[in-house]
Amino acid sequence: MNDGTMTTPTMQSVERVFEVVEVLWREDGAGPAAVAEALDVHRSTAHGYLRSLEAVGYAVNDGGTYELSYRFLDMGTRLQYRNRVFQAAREEISRLSRETEELPTLVVEEAGSAVILHQRPGANALELGTYSGMRTPLHTTASGKTILAHMPAERVDAILDGGLERVTERTVTDPDRLRKRLATVREDGHAVDVDQQVVGMGTVAVPLHPDDDHVASLAIACPSERIRNESYQDELLGALKESRNRVSIKYQYGR
Repeated sequence: MNDGTMTTPTMQSVERVFEVVEVLWREDGAGPAAVAEALDVHRSTAHGYLRSLEAVGYAVNDGGTYELSYRFLDMGTRLQYRNRVFQAAREEISRLSRETEELPTLVVEEAGSAVILHQRPGANALELGTYSGMRTPLHTTASGKTILAHMPAERVDAILDGGLERVTERTVTDPDRLRKRLATVREDGHAVDVDQQVVGMGTVAVPLHPDDDHVASLAIACPSERIRNESYQDELLGALKESRNRVSIKYQYGR
Protein backbone atom coordinates (compact mmCIF):
# COMPACT_ATOMS: atom_id res chain seq x y z
CA MET A 1 0.00 0.00 0.00
CA ASN A 2 1.26 3.47 -0.89
CA ASP A 3 0.93 5.75 2.12
CA GLY A 4 2.37 8.74 0.23
CA THR A 5 5.79 8.38 1.80
CA MET A 6 8.75 7.80 -0.52
CA THR A 7 10.93 4.83 0.27
CA THR A 8 14.66 5.32 0.65
CA PRO A 9 15.48 3.74 -2.76
CA THR A 10 12.96 6.07 -4.42
CA MET A 11 14.48 9.08 -2.71
CA GLN A 12 17.93 7.99 -3.82
CA SER A 13 16.73 7.63 -7.41
CA VAL A 14 15.18 11.10 -7.40
CA GLU A 15 18.34 12.60 -5.95
CA ARG A 16 20.45 10.79 -8.53
CA VAL A 17 18.35 12.10 -11.42
CA PHE A 18 18.89 15.66 -10.26
CA GLU A 19 22.60 14.97 -9.86
CA VAL A 20 22.63 13.92 -13.52
CA VAL A 21 20.82 17.14 -14.44
CA GLU A 22 23.43 19.13 -12.52
CA VAL A 23 26.25 17.37 -14.40
CA LEU A 24 24.66 18.13 -17.78
CA TRP A 25 24.18 21.77 -16.76
CA ARG A 26 27.68 22.16 -15.34
CA GLU A 27 29.44 20.45 -18.25
CA ASP A 28 27.19 21.92 -20.96
CA GLY A 29 26.36 18.40 -22.06
CA ALA A 30 27.98 15.03 -21.40
CA GLY A 31 27.93 11.41 -22.48
CA PRO A 32 27.32 8.31 -20.34
CA ALA A 33 31.03 7.84 -19.56
CA ALA A 34 31.47 11.40 -18.29
CA VAL A 35 28.30 11.23 -16.20
CA ALA A 36 29.35 7.85 -14.77
CA GLU A 37 32.73 9.25 -13.77
CA ALA A 38 31.25 12.41 -12.25
CA LEU A 39 28.76 10.45 -10.13
CA ASP A 40 30.90 7.35 -9.50
CA VAL A 41 28.34 4.94 -10.97
CA HIS A 42 28.48 2.29 -13.69
CA ARG A 43 28.27 3.54 -17.26
CA SER A 44 25.13 1.48 -17.83
CA THR A 45 23.48 3.13 -14.83
CA ALA A 46 24.39 6.60 -16.07
CA HIS A 47 23.14 5.74 -19.54
CA GLY A 48 19.84 4.59 -18.06
CA TYR A 49 19.30 7.89 -16.30
CA LEU A 50 20.20 9.83 -19.45
CA ARG A 51 17.79 7.83 -21.58
CA SER A 52 15.06 8.35 -18.99
CA LEU A 53 15.60 12.12 -19.09
CA GLU A 54 15.46 11.98 -22.88
CA ALA A 55 12.27 9.92 -22.80
CA VAL A 56 10.42 12.50 -20.70
CA GLY A 57 11.72 15.42 -22.76
CA TYR A 58 14.21 16.94 -20.35
CA ALA A 59 17.35 15.94 -22.26
CA VAL A 60 18.27 15.63 -25.92
CA ASN A 61 20.79 13.22 -27.42
CA ASP A 62 23.14 14.82 -29.92
CA GLY A 63 25.32 12.04 -31.26
CA GLY A 64 25.87 10.46 -27.86
CA THR A 65 26.23 13.72 -25.98
CA TYR A 66 23.22 14.48 -23.83
CA GLU A 67 22.21 18.09 -23.24
CA LEU A 68 19.44 19.65 -21.20
CA SER A 69 16.38 20.44 -23.29
CA TYR A 70 14.65 23.79 -23.63
CA ARG A 71 11.92 22.53 -21.32
CA PHE A 72 14.06 23.91 -18.51
CA LEU A 73 14.01 27.32 -20.20
CA ASP A 74 10.23 27.06 -20.51
CA MET A 75 9.88 26.20 -16.83
CA GLY A 76 12.29 28.91 -15.67
CA THR A 77 10.66 31.61 -17.78
CA ARG A 78 7.19 30.66 -16.59
CA LEU A 79 8.40 30.67 -12.98
CA GLN A 80 9.88 34.14 -13.45
CA TYR A 81 6.80 35.61 -15.12
CA ARG A 82 4.44 34.18 -12.50
CA ASN A 83 6.30 35.98 -9.72
CA ARG A 84 4.35 39.04 -8.61
CA VAL A 85 7.47 40.96 -7.63
CA PHE A 86 8.88 40.43 -11.12
CA GLN A 87 5.61 41.58 -12.67
CA ALA A 88 5.64 44.73 -10.57
CA ALA A 89 9.33 45.52 -11.08
CA ARG A 90 9.99 44.58 -14.69
CA GLU A 91 9.17 47.99 -16.19
CA GLU A 92 11.16 49.79 -13.50
CA ILE A 93 14.22 47.64 -14.17
CA SER A 94 13.97 48.62 -17.84
CA ARG A 95 13.58 52.29 -16.94
CA LEU A 96 16.60 52.20 -14.62
CA SER A 97 18.62 50.54 -17.36
CA ARG A 98 17.77 53.28 -19.84
CA GLU A 99 18.24 56.20 -17.47
CA THR A 100 21.37 55.12 -15.58
CA GLU A 101 22.95 53.05 -18.38
CA GLU A 102 24.23 50.74 -15.62
CA LEU A 103 23.14 47.24 -14.54
CA PRO A 104 19.94 47.26 -12.46
CA THR A 105 18.85 43.99 -10.87
CA LEU A 106 15.92 42.59 -8.93
CA VAL A 107 17.06 40.12 -6.28
CA VAL A 108 15.06 37.76 -4.09
CA GLU A 109 16.06 35.24 -1.42
CA GLU A 110 15.60 31.50 -1.65
CA ALA A 111 17.00 28.88 0.72
CA GLY A 112 19.53 31.31 2.14
CA SER A 113 20.90 32.49 -1.21
CA ALA A 114 20.45 35.66 -3.23
CA VAL A 115 18.78 34.91 -6.58
CA ILE A 116 18.74 37.32 -9.51
CA LEU A 117 15.10 37.37 -10.57
CA HIS A 118 15.60 39.95 -13.34
CA GLN A 119 18.25 42.25 -14.73
CA ARG A 120 18.75 44.46 -17.77
CA PRO A 121 22.18 45.81 -18.70
CA GLY A 122 22.32 49.45 -19.75
CA ALA A 123 24.46 51.00 -22.47
CA ASN A 124 27.51 51.43 -20.20
CA ALA A 125 26.95 48.45 -17.92
CA LEU A 126 29.67 46.18 -16.63
CA GLU A 127 29.86 42.84 -18.42
CA LEU A 128 29.72 40.48 -15.47
CA GLY A 129 28.30 37.31 -16.98
CA THR A 130 25.41 37.36 -14.51
CA TYR A 131 21.98 36.09 -15.51
CA SER A 132 18.44 35.62 -14.23
CA GLY A 133 18.38 32.66 -11.87
CA MET A 134 22.00 33.07 -10.80
CA ARG A 135 22.56 32.39 -7.10
CA THR A 136 25.13 34.05 -4.85
CA PRO A 137 25.74 34.07 -1.08
CA LEU A 138 23.62 36.76 0.56
CA HIS A 139 26.50 38.25 2.53
CA THR A 140 28.59 38.98 -0.58
CA THR A 141 26.31 41.56 -2.20
CA ALA A 142 24.68 44.85 -1.28
CA SER A 143 21.31 43.47 -2.35
CA GLY A 144 21.84 40.38 -0.21
CA LYS A 145 22.71 42.52 2.79
CA THR A 146 19.53 44.58 2.41
CA ILE A 147 17.57 41.34 2.46
CA LEU A 148 19.48 39.91 5.42
CA ALA A 149 19.07 43.18 7.33
CA HIS A 150 15.29 42.80 7.28
CA MET A 151 15.05 39.08 7.97
CA PRO A 152 14.00 37.69 11.36
CA ALA A 153 17.01 37.29 13.65
CA GLU A 154 16.65 33.51 13.85
CA ARG A 155 16.84 33.19 10.07
CA VAL A 156 19.91 35.40 9.93
CA ASP A 157 21.54 33.29 12.63
CA ALA A 158 20.81 30.08 10.72
CA ILE A 159 22.32 31.49 7.52
CA LEU A 160 25.40 32.84 9.26
CA ASP A 161 25.88 29.57 11.14
CA GLY A 162 26.21 27.88 7.76
CA GLY A 163 29.46 29.73 7.16
CA LEU A 164 30.43 32.90 5.29
CA GLU A 165 32.31 32.15 2.10
CA ARG A 166 35.11 34.49 1.08
CA VAL A 167 34.69 35.47 -2.57
CA THR A 168 37.15 38.37 -2.72
CA GLU A 169 39.63 39.88 -0.27
CA ARG A 170 36.96 42.40 0.75
CA THR A 171 34.16 39.93 1.42
CA VAL A 172 32.90 40.20 5.00
CA THR A 173 33.33 36.76 6.57
CA ASP A 174 33.28 37.59 10.29
CA PRO A 175 29.73 37.06 11.69
CA ASP A 176 29.98 39.82 14.30
CA ARG A 177 31.26 42.32 11.77
CA LEU A 178 28.50 41.34 9.36
CA ARG A 179 25.82 41.78 12.03
CA LYS A 180 27.10 45.30 12.70
CA ARG A 181 27.00 45.99 8.98
CA LEU A 182 23.42 44.75 8.78
CA ALA A 183 22.43 47.07 11.64
CA THR A 184 23.89 49.98 9.68
CA VAL A 185 21.98 48.91 6.57
CA ARG A 186 18.71 48.88 8.54
CA GLU A 187 19.45 52.33 9.93
CA ASP A 188 20.52 53.83 6.60
CA GLY A 189 17.82 52.14 4.55
CA HIS A 190 20.27 51.02 1.87
CA ALA A 191 23.56 49.19 1.33
CA VAL A 192 26.68 50.00 -0.67
CA ASP A 193 29.37 47.44 -1.44
CA VAL A 194 32.64 47.76 -3.32
CA ASP A 195 34.68 44.77 -4.55
CA GLN A 196 32.96 42.32 -2.16
CA GLN A 197 31.56 39.96 -4.76
CA VAL A 198 33.50 40.93 -7.88
CA VAL A 199 36.71 42.94 -7.87
CA GLY A 200 36.04 46.11 -9.83
CA MET A 201 32.29 46.13 -9.15
CA GLY A 202 30.39 48.39 -6.80
CA THR A 203 26.71 48.09 -5.94
CA VAL A 204 24.08 50.21 -4.25
CA ALA A 205 20.85 48.50 -3.15
CA VAL A 206 17.59 49.25 -1.37
CA PRO A 207 15.17 46.81 0.27
CA LEU A 208 11.83 46.14 -1.33
CA HIS A 209 8.98 44.99 0.91
CA PRO A 210 6.26 43.61 -1.38
CA ASP A 211 4.34 42.23 1.60
CA ASP A 212 4.80 41.40 5.27
CA ASP A 213 6.33 37.99 4.60
CA HIS A 214 8.92 38.74 1.94
CA VAL A 215 11.88 41.04 1.34
CA ALA A 216 13.44 41.60 -2.06
CA SER A 217 16.00 44.12 -3.26
CA LEU A 218 16.49 46.57 -6.09
CA ALA A 219 20.14 47.21 -6.90
CA ILE A 220 22.38 48.91 -9.43
CA ALA A 221 25.87 47.61 -10.16
CA CYS A 222 28.58 49.68 -11.81
CA PRO A 223 32.39 49.95 -11.89
CA SER A 224 33.96 50.49 -8.47
CA GLU A 225 35.48 53.84 -9.39
CA ARG A 226 32.05 55.22 -10.28
CA ILE A 227 30.35 54.01 -7.09
CA ARG A 228 33.10 55.63 -5.00
CA ASN A 229 31.96 59.02 -6.30
CA GLU A 230 29.52 60.05 -3.55
CA SER A 231 27.46 62.35 -5.75
CA TYR A 232 27.02 59.57 -8.32
CA GLN A 233 26.23 57.11 -5.56
CA ASP A 234 23.53 59.46 -4.29
CA GLU A 235 22.17 59.80 -7.82
CA LEU A 236 21.82 56.04 -8.18
CA LEU A 237 20.31 55.74 -4.72
CA GLY A 238 17.71 58.38 -5.55
CA ALA A 239 16.77 56.54 -8.73
CA LEU A 240 16.43 53.26 -6.82
CA LYS A 241 14.18 54.81 -4.19
CA GLU A 242 11.90 56.28 -6.84
CA SER A 243 11.67 52.91 -8.56
CA ARG A 244 11.00 51.15 -5.27
CA ASN A 245 8.04 53.44 -4.61
CA ARG A 246 6.59 52.71 -8.04
CA VAL A 247 7.14 48.97 -7.68
CA SER A 248 5.48 48.95 -4.25
CA ILE A 249 2.43 50.78 -5.58
CA LYS A 250 2.16 48.48 -8.58
CA TYR A 251 2.55 45.40 -6.40
CA GLN A 252 -0.15 46.52 -4.00
CA TYR A 253 -2.62 48.01 -6.45
CA GLY A 254 -1.71 46.49 -9.79
CA ARG A 255 -1.05 49.76 -11.60
